[in-house]
Formats: sequence, C-alpha cells, structure tokens
Amino acid sequence: MKSVSEVSVLIEKVRLSPVKFVVVTGGVCSSIGKGILIASLGVLLKGAGYSVSILKWDPYLNVDPGTMSPLVHGEVFVTADGAETDLDLGHYERLVGLNLGRDSSVSSGQIYKEVLEGEREGRFLGKCIQMVPHVVDVAKKRLLEFALKHNVEFVLLEIGGTVGDIEGEVFLEAVRQLKMDLGPKHVMHSHLSLVPFLSWANEVKTKPTQHSVMELKRAGLIPDCLFLRADRAIEEQSIDKLSIMCEVKKEYIFQVLTVDPLYKIFLDLQGQGVGEEIQRFFGLPVLKKSDISLWSQFIDNIAQSRQTLSVGLVAKYVGSNDPYISVIEAIKSSAYNLSYHVKIVTIAAEMLEKDYHNQDASRAWQDLQSVDGIIVPGGFDSRGVEGKILACKWAREQKIPYLGLCLGMQVMIIESARSLLHLETANSTEFDAATKDPVICLMSEQQNITTKGANMRLGSYLCTLVQDTHAHNAYKTDAVLERHRHRYEVNKNYKERLEKAGIVFSGIHTAMDLIEIAEVKDHPFMVGSQFHPEFQSSPVKVHPLFKSFIEVVASECNKRQQQGLTKPVLVKKEVKNLHF
Repeated sequence: MKSVSEVSVLIEKVRLSPVKFVVVTGGVCSSIGKGILIASLGVLLKGAGYSVSILKWDPYLNVDPGTMSPLVHGEVFVTADGAETDLDLGHYERLVGLNLGRDSSVSSGQIYKEVLEGEREGRFLGKCIQMVPHVVDVAKKRLLEFALKHNVEFVLLEIGGTVGDIEGEVFLEAVRQLKMDLGPKHVMHSHLSLVPFLSWANEVKTKPTQHSVMELKRAGLIPDCLFLRADRAIEEQSIDKLSIMCEVKKEYIFQVLTVDPLYKIFLDLQGQGVGEEIQRFFGLPVLKKSDISLWSQFIDNIAQSRQTLSVGLVAKYVGSNDPYISVIEAIKSSAYNLSYHVKIVTIAAEMLEKDYHNQDASRAWQDLQSVDGIIVPGGFDSRGVEGKILACKWAREQKIPYLGLCLGMQVMIIESARSLLHLETANSTEFDAATKDPVICLMSEQQNITTKGANMRLGSYLCTLVQDTHAHNAYKTDAVLERHRHRYEVNKNYKERLEKAGIVFSGIHTAMDLIEIAEVKDHPFMVGSQFHPEFQSSPVKVHPLFKSFIEVVASECNKRQQQGLTKPVLVKKEVKNLHF
C-alpha cells in the first residue's frame, strides 16, 4: 500500500515524463463501444508512430471477471501472463497489436481488496480509512505505476460502465484529481455518448448527451472532447448545440457512426482528423498523420470477397455474441484474409442433445448438417456437453472440417473414446466424477484447490509440435506459446489406445507431459487444442489454426461444388451412450 507521499512522488515522476493520458468514459447507456473507440484511438496513435499501451478500470466489485457467467459479462479474455480480464482487452490486443498483462485490467474489487488487506496489516497506522484519499489513491497509484513501468508516449484508459453508476464514482474522482495533479498537458478526457435518432420524430436528440455531461460536471469533470455515437450523421446545428451546452470546443467533437465492416471506423476517425487533434491538444510540436494502410487493405479484402462459407459454432452460451467474441472475430478475420465471407451459424448444443431422435424437425440439427465447417468453443460444466459430443461425431463421420477449442478438444477425445474404443461411459470427471473411463481428468496440481478464481491453468505455455501433422503444417514451426484457461486434461493412461484408434497427439507441453493438440487421422481437418488460439488472432495477423481451418473448409466446399454434390446427409446410427 502506497502512502499519500509516495503517490505524490509518482505524480512528480509522471509530470516530468513525456507520457500523455487519454481517458475515455461512456454516457447514456452501456454497450455503445468504448472499447472499440479506445482501440481505434490506439490504432491512430500507433499508426502515427507513437508508442501506446492501454488499461481498463472496471467498476464491478468482482476481483476479476473469471467467476462471472459469459452470459452476464461476456467472454473472459486471458492475457499471456495469466490474468482473467474483460473482453475489451481482446479488442485492444487484436486491433492495436499489443501484448497486454494483468496490470491492464483493474476492477473496483481489486482496489477495495488492496485497501482492506492493507488495513488488516496495519499499514494505515490507526487512521480512519476513507474513499478519499485512501481508495482513490490506490486507483491513481495503479495508473501512475502503469505509465512509468511501460514507458510509452500514450497511455489510453477506458473507464467501464456508464457515467452515473455508483460503482464508477471512485474512478471519476481519480481522473478529476489526476487532471489537477498533472495538468492539462498530460490528461485528455474523452466522453463517448449516445445520440439517438427518433424515427417517429425524424430527428436526432442531443438531450441524453447533455444530461450525461451534466453527470460528469457533478463529479467535477468537464470533458475535453466528445465522441458522438450514432447510426446516422449528425447535422451541424446539433454539433453547435452540444458545443455550447457541454462546454466542449467544436473542433473536439467527433462522430462515431455505425459502420460495416467495423474496421471502417479507423478510416472515419482519421478522416475527421482525430489523431491530429489529440496531438494538437497536447501541444506536440509536429502533428503526425497515421499510416493505417494495412487496415485499408484489409477492408478492401472484405469488399472483394465473393464466396460465402458457413461455419457452425456449437455453443453453450446462446443469446449473445459476447461469450465467443474472440472466436467469432478469429473466424471472420481468417475468412476475410482468404477473400471469403463467412456466415457464422450459432447452434445450441443443448438442442442437438434434446432433438437427437427428432432430427428432421430440429433447427439445430438442420443447421449442423448444412454448415461447411464446425467449431466447438470452450465452456464449463455439463450443460450442452452431450450435444457437443454429437457435433464431434457428425464432423468425424462425415469428414466435415472441425476445430475444437479447449473443451472442444476434450469432447473430441470423449467422442473418440466412445465410438472408436467402444468405451460407452467414457467421460470427463468434470461431468461425471464416477465415470469408469475418465479419458479427461483433473490436472494433478488442481486436485487440492477448493477456492474459485484465478487458480486454473492460466496464461501462456510452450507447446512442442509433431512434424507431418495438421498442427505443424499450420504453424510451420516446431514450438509455439499459447494461452490456456482450464483445469482438466487428457488422461495419459488412455493415450496409447487412442493413438492406435487413429488419434494423433500433435502438440505436447513437454515440461509437464501434457497433451496440447489432438487430431483425427485420415480426416481433412479435425483438430482440437487444449489452449485458446482465438486469444492470439487478429484481423491483420490471423492465427495459423484458424487460417488452416478456413483453408480446408473452403477447399472441401469447392470440391463438393465441382463434383455437383450437396451437403452430406447424416446416416443415423443408434447411439447408446448418450448421458441424457
């Protein structure tokens, strides 16, 4: 726990450094794209030749999102150093090309935890602990130490949630103090706010944004610039009105319009001179123009794509794209880079299980049998697992390209054990603790852990690849670092039998003799990874496994078209080992 004097020392060090802070808050409602905006600012600044790093302050009281349902808070993004973080860090890494760490993800829970642990250790010398200065100082300390540690020219800070949320007030107070501590040449506060269009009135309404800025003023903040989130262009009259009512100079009011594809936002913001205006705000002597030619080329690839492939995402968490956002982005980016469009068909795993004996009337089964490729992503607990196993069986028997991610590899092993080794009760001990054939079991170092949160196998581990396999052909190297988030592993007691049945273990973490990648022999592409390759895929640098998967999907699709064949139709077989 830093004392007030130590925070003052950090402030002085930062004041003497060249680092500039750009803070982004959000107004009116959530889900308006703060993470995309701050990543866009990172793209423009990095494209202009500046060094950039990003962090996010999340107001929720969880220490991290690792124990939250993906349907509540979206995907849990894992950094290389093993932090379970908000999905926005995935946007930052993918779009800006950064490799962030656990210090880029700060929650209110972490702040309060640090303060309370300090109180129990007697670090406050009998003082009455208060929100100001003690709690706010911890937030300030985290940001200042981050800036000094990373030694970059620009630190971009997103404050999660919406202005007016009770949980976020500590962070707004920290920004207010930092603007006072560091001065205007170090901190720029940008506010992203929704400007809705009312179709029944046929006009844009600026009042929600005015009220949002009023909330900021109550917290002692007047934003330096406004980013207006809208579906259609906002006329000059409304811009003038917002400039007057919100006390923001007109040249610092920008429009963030809905675009398709999303990456056009970089070009739109560049066209409005956002990068140059940020540099001008900080008084930089030379205004640099951003080089975002790679993004222009990528957008051209999307526009020139003609053929559409279909990929089935066999999902447990249905109803929102957020639980699988990195997977979805990796699929789309891989297809775009190969000049294909892709239709991602979400297939509810539970419905595959429920409708197994009534497939002709099942939308889930019709979708599964119509797609060109199948991806089974990660997940926890038993819900939907039997449906995922059925999807594996379909992909293996009909030779449909398949990519399994984490749990997607484990269900591939379970299905192979049941079908190829005739171990009808084969399962994971996560789903059936008493199974006679635990082909997937708890990792040895996990067996005595009873708490939840940040204690799985997390972060990057080395994977050694076996030559002449799909994995080695995809990576074109002998070893790779990949990110993990799991407790269970392939039981090595079944390794030899599975290999004899046609399973190839093409990636191994040799230090612990853990299976990292498995493949089905004599299949166009049926590969499962224990790790999460989606976390290291970006639009301009797609992950090798996703790229190879899409290449095979396209190749198999083209073969069928040339031969005049339709999609394969499932030859129904009685399955006796469904664990309904």
